[in-house]
Amino acid sequence: MGQKINPLGLRLGETQKHRSLWFAQSKSYSLGLQEDEKIRDCIKKYVQKNRKISSVFEGIAHIEIQKKIDLIQIIIHIGSPNLLKESRTRGIKELQINVQKGLNSVNWKLNIAITKVTKPYRQPNFLAEYIALQLKNRVSFRKAMKKAIELAKKADTKGIQVQIAGRIDGKEIARVEWIREGRVPLQTIRAKIDHCSYTVRTIYGVLGIKIWIFVDKQ
Repeated sequence: MGQKINPLGLRLGETQKHRSLWFAQSKSYSLGLQEDEKIRDCIKKYVQKNRKISSVFEGIAHIEIQKKIDLIQIIIHIGSPNLLKESRTRGIKELQINVQKGLNSVNWKLNIAITKVTKPYRQPNFLAEYIALQLKNRVSFRKAMKKAIELAKKADTKGIQVQIAGRIDGKEIARVEWIREGRVPLQTIRAKIDHCSYTVRTIYGVLGIKIWIFVDKQ
């Protein structure tokens, strides 16, 4: 029986970097992980609430957190620079206030920076959000998957695999459907593969979306 492992964690130190950089003693390590989770959840909720609905590719690709002695540096990688409705500086200040309230810590200083992703179609999070939006609008799941694969091929990816699991099309028995285009070498550690798992709530129940994108090989 095949043992499943997260392709990002498998490639740490080879083709993947840590998205949280800080040091802690063993007693306070779990608290640091909980803080990171709170920061990411707070940022995602704020962006979801205040972003424009013009495009799916205006979401968050990923969030990097760097902790120093009295400073938390947060780098948000987004698909569009016009992510927030307000002006950029005002939106960042409001975001800093919200994150500071969620942390309940006065000792830390927050510094939030926003960088734009060059090729949004290469980001599995954006493609998963696109598929989720199509499924909520009752579009055929095969059509949504094939369209996401077409968008990924425009960004010069070497391969992509899309998988949807759950009560697809409202069927009583849950099943797994997947489509692969190109090469996706999951067992090659030198292969740079981006991965995401996304949950979407439909009227039939919860569906799980997983995407693997083969970007390049070192």
